Amino acid sequence: MDPDANQLVERARGGDHAAAAELIGLFYERVYAFLRRLAANDADAADLTQRTFGRVWQALPGFAGRSSVASWMHSIAYHVYVDWRRADRHTEPRSHEWWAARPAPEATPDEIVAHSDLAAAVYGSVDELEPDLRHTVQLHYYQDLTLQETADAMGVATSTVKYRLRQALAELQRKLASQRTSPMPPATSRML
Repeated sequence: MDPDANQLVERARGGDHAAAAELIGLFYERVYAFLRRLAANDADAADLTQRTFGRVWQALPGFAGRSSVASWMHSIAYHVYVDWRRADRHTEPRSHEWWAARPAPEATPDEIVAHSDLAAAVYGSVDELEPDLRHTVQLHYYQDLTLQETADAMGVATSTVKYRLRQALAELQRKLASQRTSPMPPATSRML
């Protein structure tokens, strides 16, 4: 491809419009695809591709052939992209639906607060458990001990640890479910 491209460049320099059109046809899709990946937008990529070929024609007389035509054009395309990114341009306004369709990779502030509130409720409910259940939950879940390690630390059988964990989880589920379904105290509802 490069020898043909070099010949096309030479012919285009000489004013051969057919060679110029063929050169565009040879590289347009590759340059567009490259800029599409960089700009992440079809319209911007099309505009940048046009700008790239405008600069290619301006720089054509200075092409020395020290690199392939493809790498030379991609270098121009990359610099067009960098210039475009640096320019103080205004992005087109996006609708709320557009933004809603692009969720953030991390948790939203309300999700963080909800998780934090739930964690506080769970920790508070665990603290209210009777000592044997509370210690079993703390060792197994908070300290990440295995069932056997929890049993050894507490000096009980593994089956006792399993029983206590089932009992504690059932009690925690009841407490948390009642907290969710209980109505707000009158003073709290007035604050909202």
